[in-house]
Amino acid sequence: MSVIPESDLTERRPLTRGDAKTLLLAALGGALEFYDFVIFAYFAKTLGHLFFPPGTSDWLAQLQAFGIFAVGYLARPIGGLVMAHFGDRVGRKRMFTLSVFLMAVPTLLIGALPTYGTIGVFAPVLLTLLRIVQGIAIGGEVPGAWVFVAEHVPRHRIGLACASLSCGLTVGILIGSLVAAAMNAYLSEAAMLAYGWRIAFVLGGVFGFFAVYLRRWLSETPVFTRLREREQLTTELPAWVVLRDHLPGVALSMIVTWVLTAAIVVVILMTPTLMQTAFHVAPDRAFASGSLAAFALCVGCLLGGLLVDWQGKARAMLVASIGLGVSTYALYVDLKSGGALLFALYPLAGLFAGVAGIVPSVLVASFPAAIRFSGISLSYNVAYAICGAATPVVVGYLAKTAGGLGPAHYVALVSLVGVASAIYMLRSRRWFGA
Repeated sequence: MSVIPESDLTERRPLTRGDAKTLLLAALGGALEFYDFVIFAYFAKTLGHLFFPPGTSDWLAQLQAFGIFAVGYLARPIGGLVMAHFGDRVGRKRMFTLSVFLMAVPTLLIGALPTYGTIGVFAPVLLTLLRIVQGIAIGGEVPGAWVFVAEHVPRHRIGLACASLSCGLTVGILIGSLVAAAMNAYLSEAAMLAYGWRIAFVLGGVFGFFAVYLRRWLSETPVFTRLREREQLTTELPAWVVLRDHLPGVALSMIVTWVLTAAIVVVILMTPTLMQTAFHVAPDRAFASGSLAAFALCVGCLLGGLLVDWQGKARAMLVASIGLGVSTYALYVDLKSGGALLFALYPLAGLFAGVAGIVPSVLVASFPAAIRFSGISLSYNVAYAICGAATPVVVGYLAKTAGGLGPAHYVALVSLVGVASAIYMLRSRRWFGA
């Protein structure tokens, strides 16, 4: 594997007010866009009953809705590869703005969709198509955002920069959780089915267009500008260069992305719904605890980034992976016994899900600047397409097994993969600066 030269990243200098402004605007825009992508998960049970034939059982309706949710992950590589190609050839900022626009439009349209009771089978078909467009948008957004912030800040603050962006994305999850919790607390089940779910998606569309406006104030990254001025941009197909010259970096990036998917999809997005169906937790209690976990996730991302800059990517990955597996097991064992410690254990699991703030630093360090967007996009989106698409369906099924502990078994397995990746990085310090 080739060494990633430090000159590919920004110089070693103090963090400036301009850097802080860039990080804040990027994180805020990412939060608003990610809300659009994840709000679907929080209303999976409602959507399952509205967009599939009447009389479908709760469990099957939820599984079908999670299936459509998973389709968004399958579409991610398409948007990711196309946007990354142009991001490596014409600039990071343009793709950064396009992705959020592509997310806002389908989210708004989902809020206006007729249901199965109105147009029959066309309802789930249209919902699936709009979910695909959302997947295309997020496929370009997340890798592009990490590259954008990493190439704006001093290289010894890349952990914090990537983590702050990840924190922004998780704030989007927190907003979604709070919206779901508030609506379940103040609206009856009948009102939720009639119009409540639409409010959440229309609100997301408005958020998305506001994020487009925010990104007008961002500038192109210094790293890309320098590459363009020196005529060092790749003349080959960036994705081909990644596959030809950087397969070890691709493999490691895909593995750590799997850990990220388990933390976000299972622990944060699916657990509030699984609580209700597998453990019969009341919706208001499930979403309230989920909101606390989402807030803890935001804090965990920032702490993970600081740990990367202080102790390196490998040690940070090791700590977070072990904590993720142990805390998730503790949460599900408590749920099985009645959930007495739910409001303590779920935030703890959310804190260790902050591994999501560590993973991007590994991805950024795995590829040189000229093909960095394409390298991260290819690795991250293909891994997320496989793991993210399979996880909701597999975990939804596992929730019916092992006395409800199936999801915890899955997270524990993936956490061990995270530990193995950390050990690999510790033995490969000359390549990854672990």
